[in-house]
Amino acid sequence: MVTTRTPDSTRRSERSRRAIFDAALELIGEVGYDKLTIEGIAARAGVGKQTIYRWWPSKAAVLLDAFIAEGGDEEIVLPDTGDLAADLKLVLRASVDEFNDPTFEAPYRALAVAGANDPELSEQFVNRLQETGHQAYVNRLRSAQEAGHIAADADLRIATEMLLGPFFQRWLMRTVPLTHEFTDTLVDMLLRALAPR
Repeated sequence: MVTTRTPDSTRRSERSRRAIFDAALELIGEVGYDKLTIEGIAARAGVGKQTIYRWWPSKAAVLLDAFIAEGGDEEIVLPDTGDLAADLKLVLRASVDEFNDPTFEAPYRALAVAGANDPELSEQFVNRLQETGHQAYVNRLRSAQEAGHIAADADLRIATEMLLGPFFQRWLMRTVPLTHEFTDTLVDMLLRALAPR
């Protein structure tokens, strides 16, 4: 007696989803966001475009999920060695390297720019990508505040924005290189402003 095995649709779906993510991330680096299409992603992934539309409403939604899947969804925790300046400089230097890496830079820039014209995408971009990173900085600053290293009345959310706002502005505008020296200076200036009175 011959038994036939029913195809595992969840495995096939996961393979298709992974192929779609890989295709989106490859194409964004090759053709840019403006020329990225659902048709192009489908052709590269070897799936029908109706498969993509069944799971995502737009190329931006595909790209956002692909980018998040690539980076993982583990909680972000900044190091806490007791030396706030050294900890922040270490993390920001690693961020400079990441943001200057074309495989990270292309999809992240595309999502940031597309979000400027799409309020729904912008909200998802902030909630699913940026907020977890920002909260990690707030948490690290809170630890320093509790240890008496920064002013007790400092608004930690605003302090985080003072640190990361110039970082993102310089990276987005591309007029001046994003460097380790720049982020080291940002940290030093922020900590002078937050020093206990």
